[in-house]
Amino acid sequence: MKTSIPAAGLGALLLAAGAVGCGSEQSPEMTPAAAVAKAAKNTEDITSLQYRMKGTVPESGRVTGEASMRLKPTIAMSMKMQAPDQAAGESVEIRLVDKAMYLGGGAEMAKEMDGKRWLKFDLSGSDAAKDLDQMGSTSQAEQNPAAESTFLTGAKDVKKVGSEKVDGVETTHYSGTVTLADLRASLKDSKAETRKQREKSIKQYEKLGVDKLTMDMWVDGEDHTKQFRMKGQADKGPMDMTITFLDYNKPVTVKVPPAGEVADLGEMFKELEQG
Repeated sequence: MKTSIPAAGLGALLLAAGAVGCGSEQSPEMTPAAAVAKAAKNTEDITSLQYRMKGTVPESGRVTGEASMRLKPTIAMSMKMQAPDQAAGESVEIRLVDKAMYLGGGAEMAKEMDGKRWLKFDLSGSDAAKDLDQMGSTSQAEQNPAAESTFLTGAKDVKKVGSEKVDGVETTHYSGTVTLADLRASLKDSKAETRKQREKSIKQYEKLGVDKLTMDMWVDGEDHTKQFRMKGQADKGPMDMTITFLDYNKPVTVKVPPAGEVADLGEMFKELEQG
């Protein structure tokens, strides 16, 4: 029985992102820096969100997907994605619920896992959880995806690009560049919870070898981020990801997969030790 994690699954765990909304055109009196800062502050009230993603991540190559995530009162996530450059473009689903992460690869995974369609990772302190955390996977799965959309507030060269429609929503497009040093310096003015979330993201970029990000941010008339794009050069290749937000603060329910379809990684390790 193989226990390796499909590359596409790990690629999905490197993704996260942003804040959301819809509305009319941005106030013309607001400076680019002020508009970006206001949108960033609005992410603090987000309790759940739905978004789609498209782009390129190191090692896994191209990725597309859609996700729903609950942030409060407890974290839960359901993400479906495809990595056309990996595993013949097979779809992968990730669910995070009840302090466990489930990785599902459909029929192909079932062939490798004696008929089981889901691989379970206990995130409550097991050895498997520690290994995942060292790779940055658990921190990415558990972090608030709104945190990364706020990174443009750390840029010193924020500028207005123009007015554009995103999914039929009127937005104002801003852009800028930010280094990890800039991001760390900007943390001092953040709330404790927001600072913790941003620190997780910064550490993940450090592990990837990214030290500078080029960002584009599309803000709607209600001062929410409707879409953003992050580009950077990692040790193992380019990163270029666009996140578009579909909804927010709506109920999100994530179900645990049927027990008969789940292979528990912790139990598999125990069997190997006993064998």
